[in-house]
Amino acid sequence: MVHRVAVVDQDLCQSKKCGLECIKECPVNINGQECITLPESKIALISEELCIGCGICVKVCPFDAIGILNLSEELKSDKIHQYGVNSFRLFRIPTVRKGQVVGLVGRNGIGKSTALKILAGQLVPNLGDYEGGASWEKFLGYLSGREMKEHFEKIADGEMRVSLKPQAVYLLPEAWKKEARLLLERMDERKKMGEVVEALNLGATLDKKIPDLSGGELQRVAVAAAALKDADLYLFDEPSSYNDVYQRLAVSKLITGIAASGKAVLVVEHDIAFLDYVANYVQVIYGEPGAYGVVSGLYASRTGINALLEGYLPQENVRFRDHAVTFGVRAAGETVESEQVVASYSKLSKSYPSFRLAVDAGEIMGGTIVGVVGANALGKTTFLKILAGEEKPSRGTVHVDAKVAYKPQYLSSGFDGTVDEFFMTTLGTKYSDPVLQDNLVVPLRLEKLLARRVGELSGGELQKVAIVATMAQDTEVYALDEPSAFLDVEDRFVVARAINRMVKARGKAAVVIDHDLQVVDIVSDRLLVFSGEPGVAGGATPPLTKEDGMNEFLKLVGLTYRRDVNTGRPRVNKPGSKLDREQKEKGAYYYVAPQGDESAPAD
Repeated sequence: MVHRVAVVDQDLCQSKKCGLECIKECPVNINGQECITLPESKIALISEELCIGCGICVKVCPFDAIGILNLSEELKSDKIHQYGVNSFRLFRIPTVRKGQVVGLVGRNGIGKSTALKILAGQLVPNLGDYEGGASWEKFLGYLSGREMKEHFEKIADGEMRVSLKPQAVYLLPEAWKKEARLLLERMDERKKMGEVVEALNLGATLDKKIPDLSGGELQRVAVAAAALKDADLYLFDEPSSYNDVYQRLAVSKLITGIAASGKAVLVVEHDIAFLDYVANYVQVIYGEPGAYGVVSGLYASRTGINALLEGYLPQENVRFRDHAVTFGVRAAGETVESEQVVASYSKLSKSYPSFRLAVDAGEIMGGTIVGVVGANALGKTTFLKILAGEEKPSRGTVHVDAKVAYKPQYLSSGFDGTVDEFFMTTLGTKYSDPVLQDNLVVPLRLEKLLARRVGELSGGELQKVAIVATMAQDTEVYALDEPSAFLDVEDRFVVARAINRMVKARGKAAVVIDHDLQVVDIVSDRLLVFSGEPGVAGGATPPLTKEDGMNEFLKLVGLTYRRDVNTGRPRVNKPGSKLDREQKEKGAYYYVAPQGDESAPAD
């Protein structure tokens, strides 16, 4: 038995611009019944009871606004919330436990934010009855005999204190114009401001006004504000965004410390190395973006993340992806490079009034992707701009055979028009290139964005557009600054593999800055390692083998990694564990093959 779901995207449905093909071509309509109608709202209305699941309306809609999906009949009884007719619905609710960190991971637009609002008591779930109204009494009846009933009883009675670190930290400057110190003092219900400020290295940030903070500073201030509140449940929505590896490590230690004090913590995160390090348990939320989301059962962190990568949930016997994500294990020197030097540079330096950068000389060969790693504010973006010709070095020279295609770190949404018009203006026929379509456009679902205005795109949507616009260029070198930012875990892997395949197939080269070490591991052949004093002075090595580069970088961070025995993914060793100590003694910080899982931080 199946439970049929019909979804109409109200932003994409444009009945005034189409010929109402969905209504005209629907077989049920042709036979005299009203399966698809056009009410006063001018948004197509589909009857899920009459729909036969033929999919004709999906194919004929010129704006890709309709989705018809068949779900298991068993899910119907686990519907937690539905926003309206033909709209998004969430099945099942995440579990939280005192003294534990639970991670929630899945694609964007699949219900994570809805789940957080329900856990926080900001949204009363309607169990799918979007017309009859929602009440805590009805929801508590549904939860009878389930683990989360006590939590929601306290929510309903106003006895559950919840602290939420929202995803959209960029909205904080609109709500608070004063200094960060004043904000944190107001939030400091636990009287631990000094301790939290030190843990997150925010001392130099306190006297800055919130609108003047960098993305990383803003994120850590938001994390600090949430951590300082006296609550029973702490919800952190994407706490690693904008932060470098050092800062992510500091945030993870703060979060695990909160759980160790006996509080319940839930973390939504797309950096699975961070999630693996911080979480005791993981729940995967799967489904169709914009249509429905299903929260899986509770898994130990390693098992849950591996299930995400496999695309298969063993407890539920559900396959939600037709392929597994694996991490290739390549030895040093195994990378196949052409003999052609596509870019070279002498020893470079760049001086500013308060910052100086020094980069050792290097060459970039055809067919090679150079990953760039290091802390924030060490000059990585400055180096990329020099390579791309956006800036001139104070000393040294750069030689590139052709113009560099450059995707900046901070994206602009200033184009006045739709995504389709943007691609036509900037790319022309290049957008239709089969290689670009197969590797990026189709997997990233760019077709659903074509009718949207560029100025209305979210950060993740804008990132996808920028990556496609960059990789469509006919050039020798692609330079991408933080391509994983704002993307969900699935799209990060799509982008990393696409960059790697396309660069090698074309015999070109790429330089990629990123803080997600899983992305760096997939995309890169060689590494540039930046070190120094953030905001004061930075220096970079020449391109190193990936093994040497990772060893050098992880030694700076103080972490060791091993490979997961099932997926090959990099996993952080628990600091001080037997494997951590052995690898540090050998100087082997980089992805040693696993010897059991006793060093896992949370399993």
